[in-house]
Amino acid sequence: MIEKWNELDDQAVIASRALAMDAVQKVGNGHPGTAMALAPVAYTLFQRIMRHDPSDPKWLGRDRFVLSAGHSSLTLYIQLFFSGYGIELSDLKSFRTKGAITPGHPEFGHTAGVEITTGPLGSGISSAVGMAMAARYEKGLFDPDGKTELFDHNIWVIASDGDLQEGISAEACSLAGTQELGNLKVIYDDNRISIEGDTHVAFTEDVPARYRAYGWNVIEVSAKSNGDVDRDSLEVAMLAAQKEKAKPTLIRLHTVIAWPAPKAMGTAESHGSALGGDEVAATKIALGLNPEESFAVPEKVLLHARKVRDRGANSRKNWVLNFAKWEKANPDKALLLQRLVARELPKDWEKAIPVFESGKDIATRAASGKIINSLATVLPEFWGGSSDLAGSNNTTISGGGSFLPSTSAMNGANPYGRIIHFGIREHAMGAILNGIALHGLTKSFGGTFLVFSDYMRGAVRLAALMDIPSIFVWTHDSIGLGEDGPTHQPVEHIASLRLIPNFTVVRPADANETAVAWREVIRRGKPVGFALSRQNLPVIDRSCCASAEGVAKGAYIICDTESVPDVILIATGSEVHVAIAAAELLKAENISARVVSAPSLEWFEESDKSYRDHVLPPAIKARVSIEAGVGSGWYKYVGDSGEIISLEHFGASASAVELFKEYGFTPENVVAAAKRTISRK
Repeated sequence: MIEKWNELDDQAVIASRALAMDAVQKVGNGHPGTAMALAPVAYTLFQRIMRHDPSDPKWLGRDRFVLSAGHSSLTLYIQLFFSGYGIELSDLKSFRTKGAITPGHPEFGHTAGVEITTGPLGSGISSAVGMAMAARYEKGLFDPDGKTELFDHNIWVIASDGDLQEGISAEACSLAGTQELGNLKVIYDDNRISIEGDTHVAFTEDVPARYRAYGWNVIEVSAKSNGDVDRDSLEVAMLAAQKEKAKPTLIRLHTVIAWPAPKAMGTAESHGSALGGDEVAATKIALGLNPEESFAVPEKVLLHARKVRDRGANSRKNWVLNFAKWEKANPDKALLLQRLVARELPKDWEKAIPVFESGKDIATRAASGKIINSLATVLPEFWGGSSDLAGSNNTTISGGGSFLPSTSAMNGANPYGRIIHFGIREHAMGAILNGIALHGLTKSFGGTFLVFSDYMRGAVRLAALMDIPSIFVWTHDSIGLGEDGPTHQPVEHIASLRLIPNFTVVRPADANETAVAWREVIRRGKPVGFALSRQNLPVIDRSCCASAEGVAKGAYIICDTESVPDVILIATGSEVHVAIAAAELLKAENISARVVSAPSLEWFEESDKSYRDHVLPPAIKARVSIEAGVGSGWYKYVGDSGEIISLEHFGASASAVELFKEYGFTPENVVAAAKRTISRK
């Protein structure tokens, strides 16, 4: 039972506001205003509303908290301090400094209690939609009949005006309404201030009406007459939001930024700048504090706030008791949960992955679709979909049912279905996949055309930054898509995606490379993007070429010579079979050509140097790279003496066969390039 709000709670809120000012003032930069205004909001949420246990930040039964307004990181850090997650006053004093566990924006994996990296506005609330979807899908795995509340928890979000201005949040929140995600609760901090001042210079829409149109439950909470948060009304709204199960909830909370700073409150300057010593002192006086003290938290206030640890521990204890009963009654589901929590894969799971016969042609997107369906038979945690391109991306799990609420009138609707219909919302799809990955137990994927990876790049970058296993399936990977023309033909995209640190791009040459690549992606559990062909590609005859197992090392010798090669041909994707054909032509002229298939340069770079030197011997300077995209990244592999066959301009509307011929992706052109590079030795 939570105690009645008392004077110590008031003092904790006051201390929270002072800490926000002090931390920014000490380092000289940051965002104090929002953290000051939201102190009673975050304190109420952590102390009185959310189900969490600071002694076990990864407790399966916890609510999740997403600070979508990541610039106001102190809003979160101060409550982690009060709750006892391991942040102490010394950490608040080192805010935004090198090595601190209190960086400028919250970083997943860096600070206990931080569920997600936020900062790019709109991304947090959008990934929270993914967390809410994941929670429902997991409910279907472990309690489809609704016999327990063990797997029912809420996703709480604090979002800013900026979050709701970003298009990604509109995409995600529209889908959340369609999905009737009753476990999603968003507190919208409507303070009407951003860096350029009053948000009404650009943002005048009726936000509550928009969210009602999305299908959300909307609750409005006005500020007090003095501008402070009406905390009592807010708590009533939070409790009402908890009871809402059929719709996501938006609590529109009117606040005054930097309240109660005499000169700074309500100003744009307080959004992203230290208040200054005089203003900090004046504000502390207004709060009834000693202006000469900094980072002052009375011991009795801290002890009172940290009682939340006892409440959390008791909540988890009761959960564990109920979990034991569920575990006994559901042994098979319990074993599945145990495996997923341990991040393990079932025994011999990879045997489900098909092997493709040579002598047939199949697009790697089609092969991927077959592999996805095979994986689904052995991995119940595997689900995903597409941004309205499932038929083209081959991302449908046959018989999986559409992930839609039980009230949906759509055919195949299933609240625990395995097929996600993201709609034409690529950026939100990326963020939602990140949210699903962060939620922790399942593996999901999302597909679109490679050219539209531009729309989702922010989410892809965050997946790489957080090092989470988001899987992006991009098809129609080159001019090979043909007649749709240059608007749909990716040229610079593969090279651009390879520039993202900690991100892997996989462009397989045929169906069997695709199969090994999928196996590695599932096994490794890292952020990855597939680049798959629209057009059919020959299934390479492995009786005369090396096994596709070489994909696991990123690049491998697919066709070799009996003697030391005169030249090395390095290719990816649909261009590998062109390189193999070129090697045969060169052989007829007594020129020895080694062919290297390089589906993933990132995995290749992870291999040890001896292996890399075996595949690409430093002594062999004659090299040709072949990839139907910009060639800037290939200089590293071909050197000054090498040749790059690439595409340094946009494509055209014509058949794939015509375009490959016109732009030089032919065996004959590769032969000519090989001879030129050999002549430079």
